Amino acid sequence: MTDARLISTGNVIVDVVMTVDRIPEPGGDIIASSSQMIAGGGLNTLVAARRTGLPVVFAGQYGTGPMGDIVRAALAASGAEIVQTGLEGVDSGYCVALVDATAERTFVTTVGAEGRLTRDDLDRVHVTGHDLVHVSGYSLAHPVNAAALSGWLPGLPAGARVITDPSPLVGDLDPVLLDAVLARTDVLTANAREATIMTGVADLAAAATALVPRIRAGGFAVVRDGASGCLLAGAPIGPQPVRVPGFPVHAVDTNGAGDAHAGVLASALAAGLSPIAAVRRANAAAAVAVTRSGPATGPTTAELDAFLRDADHLKPASG
Repeated sequence: MTDARLISTGNVIVDVVMTVDRIPEPGGDIIASSSQMIAGGGLNTLVAARRTGLPVVFAGQYGTGPMGDIVRAALAASGAEIVQTGLEGVDSGYCVALVDATAERTFVTTVGAEGRLTRDDLDRVHVTGHDLVHVSGYSLAHPVNAAALSGWLPGLPAGARVITDPSPLVGDLDPVLLDAVLARTDVLTANAREATIMTGVADLAAAATALVPRIRAGGFAVVRDGASGCLLAGAPIGPQPVRVPGFPVHAVDTNGAGDAHAGVLASALAAGLSPIAAVRRANAAAAVAVTRSGPATGPTTAELDAFLRDADHLKPASG
């Protein structure tokens, strides 16, 4: 690992997670079999990176009410360096996450202090050419954050790598601001739905290829395809997209899988792995994460190494 850090500009909010057999019909009601209230959102990415050896910095904004108390305690426990001091008189937002019997999740989110990240806040962050900066579409959905980020990113050191995850809200983002962020993005990582929305292309290999011209020269695009793995395209990959297979597991909770993928992708790239090797490691982290209940379920380095060793032993012999 070099002197690199992962700097998160995302939102850390409180997840109110409820497990249900099914999502009720409009006007209906259902009893949850379990529930918990825990910090989530951008915290999941920070925790996944930290557990796999990458120092982390939280540059986002947060509140000072009851939800903000949960956020601050979780950030302190994560080992992240916290840049901002929080907004007085404003609480952090929260998300109601319904996890059904198929392990799929449905979200409803309310916005708090995390939606008020200004350029002055970002200018407090010291970024070096070794760092990786993570940008989430959830942040870009807030006009204040989006304007601040799109103006701040172009001034980063040339060597700093920006990882952008457009989030499920990508279809609602301001296209001008999104293009400005993508122009300074070195690694774009989107799930299949998001990639299709961004390109209008259903074929995921073609979608990955279509995303590459929108990011900084020399970068690469990752299209996450659930348990099937990822499609990669871009300069470090070669002339044709490449599929990096996933790992079949029994999923119990998919909440936070994409965040675990992003955090471990960052730590693997910081450690000098190639994009293909880094994505394989991130795929494994996401596979481990979905076998556990809760949002911040990314594995440690030891757990990830053990999972990959077991997966390699189970590979059929070639020839």
